[in-house]
Amino acid sequence: MSYPAESLRTCLSCIDLTSLNATDTDAKIMAMAQKANEFPQQFPDMPQIAALCVYPSFTSVLRKTLTVRGVRIAVTGGGFPAAQTFLSVKIQECSMAVEEGADEVDIVLSLNSFLSEDYARTGDDISAIKEAIGHAHLKVILESGALASPPLIAHASRIAMEAGADFIKTSTGKSEPAATPQAAAVMCREILKYYQKTGKKIGFKPAGGIQTPDEALLYYSIVSEILGSEWLHPSLFRIGASRLANNLLSALHHQTVAYF
Repeated sequence: MSYPAESLRTCLSCIDLTSLNATDTDAKIMAMAQKANEFPQQFPDMPQIAALCVYPSFTSVLRKTLTVRGVRIAVTGGGFPAAQTFLSVKIQECSMAVEEGADEVDIVLSLNSFLSEDYARTGDDISAIKEAIGHAHLKVILESGALASPPLIAHASRIAMEAGADFIKTSTGKSEPAATPQAAAVMCREILKYYQKTGKKIGFKPAGGIQTPDEALLYYSIVSEILGSEWLHPSLFRIGASRLANNLLSALHHQTVAYF
């Protein structure tokens, strides 16, 4: 199948290459970082990925190993993936990750508070973490598959943005359903409304189960149609994935590529 090359290249440049496994080791994370370091030499005609995303305990390993310019270090924090822990623990975990070199922190919305309709606490938790991590970017994962309706997804989006999220993200990838086009459309419409109201651009990140060029281009199209081409940049659009990068490279090179 033929795909629009420039759109595929954009998707590649917006990938948060992710390794979030119980079996991750220092050696595995170092190898992933080294792949990113060598990518410009191996694929000089391709854009670099946006970030590497790992558990917070690997932050310092990644910071020491990652030498290539432009690739950000993203970590999951705040009791990922369930966020069912004390706020003080969430704050400390996120703060420690930033102190060790994380550029971005992905946390999960407190579904415990949100589904109990304690919306003030839901937002306060996010604000407290955002304040604690300072300059680092905060991505708030809604776990949209756990929310029963588009109005709930929209409400969660608004709470996260108003509380200080720099990005809102669909899913952890640890529960089903993960990212869906329906949730993405709702979230992007809320981002647009927030931008029209405040003038502040919030990023969007679909994640969970996105593996093929077709799937990546679907989310690319949703962002393009609702938010416009200015959002199609790593500063405002990310795709959380572990297998997508190789599949995009394969589509762009018209042969199987298994680099990452």
